[in-house]
Amino acid sequence: MRTRPLKVALLGCGVVGSEVARIMTTHADDLAARIGAPVELAGVAVRRPSKVREGIDPALVTTDATALVKRGDIDVVVEVIGGIEPARTLITTAFEHGASVVSANKALLAQDGAALHAVAEANNKDLYYEAAVAGAIPLIRPLRESLAGDKVNRVLGIVNGTTNFILDKMDSTGAGYQEALDEATALGYAEADPTADVEGFDAAAKAAILAGIAFHTRVRLDDVYREGMTEVTAADFASAKNMGCTIKLLAICERAADGQSVTARVHPAMIPLTHPLASVRGAYNAVFVESDASGQLMFYGPGAGGSPTASAVLGDLVAVCRNRLSGATGPGESAYAALTVSPMGDVVTRYHISLDVADKPGVLAQVATVFAEHGVSIDTVRQQGKDGEASLVVVTHRASDAALVGTVEALRKLDTVRGVASIMRVEGE
Repeated sequence: MRTRPLKVALLGCGVVGSEVARIMTTHADDLAARIGAPVELAGVAVRRPSKVREGIDPALVTTDATALVKRGDIDVVVEVIGGIEPARTLITTAFEHGASVVSANKALLAQDGAALHAVAEANNKDLYYEAAVAGAIPLIRPLRESLAGDKVNRVLGIVNGTTNFILDKMDSTGAGYQEALDEATALGYAEADPTADVEGFDAAAKAAILAGIAFHTRVRLDDVYREGMTEVTAADFASAKNMGCTIKLLAICERAADGQSVTARVHPAMIPLTHPLASVRGAYNAVFVESDASGQLMFYGPGAGGSPTASAVLGDLVAVCRNRLSGATGPGESAYAALTVSPMGDVVTRYHISLDVADKPGVLAQVATVFAEHGVSIDTVRQQGKDGEASLVVVTHRASDAALVGTVEALRKLDTVRGVASIMRVEGE
């Protein structure tokens, strides 16, 4: 074993960063044995240096992150501060001054992953980011390495624990959205401002990363269709149960049937109770991968939190340190396929539409005509009426999203349709 330690700079020492530092200290001997050399925490960049950080030598703490990554003797920079800046500049600077990088920054990777990979390659350095998607679940490396010889056709998953906890509570207890959100906040699953989670921004960033790796195509955050889950109601869950389904916020990345394009999207969807993702409860994550040779694979586990995320960071740290010792680099960006990223309108799936309509003869015929005129075939219809008002629930066969949008716009113009109460996609069949 080499005796000279590999030096690690840690950018950020919050929930994840402090756990990374703790594991590096408490498991130092094991990490050294696995890597082939000791690893040494050489500096920790923080915003508030006066805060007491148990187990971290105060002499290592600095507020000058730029100076830390420019030192020249740093082998690996671990970035867990999040956000776009200053993380982007710090990572780029680290590459230019001789360090490889391990990051958990999903937002930055989804927005500027291609540019960061280019700088890493130009400087012959590694960029690893297992912790950016699904916490402790090994997912990036299996897609990037284990399935490198296969053709991935679809990635379908629950990649945000907060939203899964909320939807699970609504499903299992009958709670409304706000009640379930309040419980998630009280338990620490939801941030004080839950927008990034409940509006799907967090999941969309992860979908962009997954789609890029799975399909060897550059997919940016702006390419991902995003729809939040704040409008999901108890009535939607009741309708789902009538269909033998539940509701999940899903990240879905698909290769088109002709193999020439891909789509990436995040939105609530009904999935059959028989689908493996339907049984994912609480704040857990799970991702379902479908490929030509290996068939169907599912990855399941805790998707967030200090320890699970730190586990993924340390796994990357071991891999990058091994590469440093051997003088090699691991897989970089693979975007050779350069497939077209199609808009949401090209997506084909089934739909569940709930309409508030007048309770009088001829309404169903009018509604059915609108669907037919837009090329959307109806599978089932359920109608309930009382005192001049009625609800009409239509479940379609597979149709394009563009056709569905046109159908809904036409339905809203009917005098007999008082409102479109809910539109939900049906997936996983």
